[in-house]
Amino acid sequence: MSQVHAEREIALNLYRHNTPLMVRVLANRRLTPPECANEVHHLTVQFPAGAFPFLEGQSAGFSPPGVNARGRPNVPRLYSIASGRDGEDGTGTTLAICVKRVLYQTESGQQAHGLASNMLCDAQPGDLLPMTGPAGREFVLPEDPPANYLLLATGTGVAPFRAFAQRWAQWPAEKRGKMWLFFGVQTHGDALYADEWAARAEDPHFRMTYAFSREETTADGRRMYVQDRMRMAGQELLAWLRDGQAHIYICGVKGMEVGIEAAFAALAQEAGLVWPVVRQQLWLAGRWHVEVY
Repeated sequence: MSQVHAEREIALNLYRHNTPLMVRVLANRRLTPPECANEVHHLTVQFPAGAFPFLEGQSAGFSPPGVNARGRPNVPRLYSIASGRDGEDGTGTTLAICVKRVLYQTESGQQAHGLASNMLCDAQPGDLLPMTGPAGREFVLPEDPPANYLLLATGTGVAPFRAFAQRWAQWPAEKRGKMWLFFGVQTHGDALYADEWAARAEDPHFRMTYAFSREETTADGRRMYVQDRMRMAGQELLAWLRDGQAHIYICGVKGMEVGIEAAFAALAQEAGLVWPVVRQQLWLAGRWHVEVY
């Protein structure tokens, strides 16, 4: 664990499955347009002041009603918190999560619904939900303003990076480092929080790079992914790896880290570096963070 994290008090699991915090839904808005195949919601909940002290990079759990196949109560599903520690309204009594409605085919060919995601996507203002957490400490944003932050996300994996950007923007401009977000999605309609990222990009210290896999192709005709954009920014990323102050965060669908590591390995090789050694050094320094689901 990095010294930055070791010296901090991080609240963990104040509320568990059997003793959740009841929170009230304040708002629920769909982030993706109706014509988009992926339905993603931004859900805001409210709780008493001081009841849920969280940090950027932590998660909150929500338990769907009912029982599982073994007859036991459904366990909480974790969602990255998409708000900075001050919440959505600056009062510290709210937080937001980013939820994709999960629909899938059963072995018999019938359509089934993800229990937690559909409960949350269908939640209405005023509804009460049981919430657990805060969970996680390894993905927390360190209080390290001079550092550079390289954020690599796909889909709803951008949620914690929205929280990161909110906290980062609160640090004095003359003291903070750079933040560069690579965001991979299928289409422009899937670009969650696009208006917020556009506003952030007005800050010369913030940079945004998209990869639209269903709308863009590489020079050799393949779909465009985050790792392809990384290769295109090769020399700049190498500079970030070498500066000794870059924190690297990866968040999104499981498997995305494979392509990203391959891109890092290729960039490192071009510079005469051994990627496993570089990654180990980053990890030991508390500057390499991966959260996939």
